[in-house]
Amino acid sequence: MFDPNTLTGADISTEFCGIKLRSPYILSSGPLGYGAKGLIRAHQAGCGAVVTKTIRIGRAINPVRHIAAFGNTSLVNCEKWSDLEREQWYEQEIPQTKAAGAVVIASVGHTPEEARVIVKDAQKAGADMIELVSYTEESLLPMLETAKNLADIPVICKLSANWPDAAATGLRCLERGADGICAIDSIGPVLKIDVEHARPALAGAEGRGWMSGEALRPLSLHVNAAIAKAAPDFHNLYGSGGCMSAHDAVEYFMAGCSCVGVCSIGILRGIDSVERMCRDLSALLQKLGYPSVTAARGVALPYIPDRDVVSKLKFSFEPFANEHTGARGCSNCRRCVTVCAYGARSLDYPDMHVDPSLCRDCGACADVCPTGALFAEILPQSADDLEREAELAALDEKIKLL
Repeated sequence: MFDPNTLTGADISTEFCGIKLRSPYILSSGPLGYGAKGLIRAHQAGCGAVVTKTIRIGRAINPVRHIAAFGNTSLVNCEKWSDLEREQWYEQEIPQTKAAGAVVIASVGHTPEEARVIVKDAQKAGADMIELVSYTEESLLPMLETAKNLADIPVICKLSANWPDAAATGLRCLERGADGICAIDSIGPVLKIDVEHARPALAGAEGRGWMSGEALRPLSLHVNAAIAKAAPDFHNLYGSGGCMSAHDAVEYFMAGCSCVGVCSIGILRGIDSVERMCRDLSALLQKLGYPSVTAARGVALPYIPDRDVVSKLKFSFEPFANEHTGARGCSNCRRCVTVCAYGARSLDYPDMHVDPSLCRDCGACADVCPTGALFAEILPQSADDLEREAELAALDEKIKLL
């Protein structure tokens, strides 16, 4: 069982909606939160809070099959909501999870009418917070109004990137009194084909499903950062989608989140992975110079530009390991050469060559270097850069007038 007192690095506790969490990892609503046993396992593995599977007025009956792997780090599913009746959640699953010491968030879907029926009973059962989830943007705000009128505990709105502007919806939720925001839900519809059997991998209508896991993280980070930039004094934001490591969690913190959801990592690698991620996070924050999660929160936001920035890169290459600088040296893997779409870079180890007439300053070569032997620094904008940037802006305006 995870014990935060054994951590020797940075403090990974955080606060969300006024509730102290021993770690920033929140078990997102999904298969691992099927009932008390699953929720308690996640709590014992180190999750600071756990979210139930979505409770509705009736239990789900899922297609068979309804979950499939998509690569090694993502999933597709056509799973619906909890397959337990809501009364079982009130009478057994939530109380048992609370008795084990977990912070419990009750996921409630998907309509205002269901929120009216479920929210108060979930609170009475012991839920610390309510999370509202809806298939449509139009029903989320009425759900929020209903829940706020009924609940005496914090109400979280879960956003979907399937909506036209999830960040704008999140801001509207805050205006209507949401205590917390979770962004984002799985995305779709998507389709996976089983080529061995020439049929859809999932048995949902039209073979469609919803994608979760690592593929979502860049999309989720964008939505969370947009909300954090627009509402700088709001800190009850938890990012969900593709957190597979402590490094991924720090990305979310730097984008403005106080917590981060975990789900696919627990399915693909086991829920006990969270304990390792807690230890890794404590060590990584300390290594980066942050004494706590709070200290890292939002530090990248001031550097997110409001316009396309045109500049150049200065490349540096250290082929040999250096114990004084910590450089690991080049492994001669040649990934930097392979990734260059323009054929600008060549390596005759230990000598690196770049053809400046071909290089577009995209930065991919440095980004894929596994040892850091090749790295790129963004140079200050020159007069020529500013001229090219103005040309780009003028072209954008011209296109708008077409």
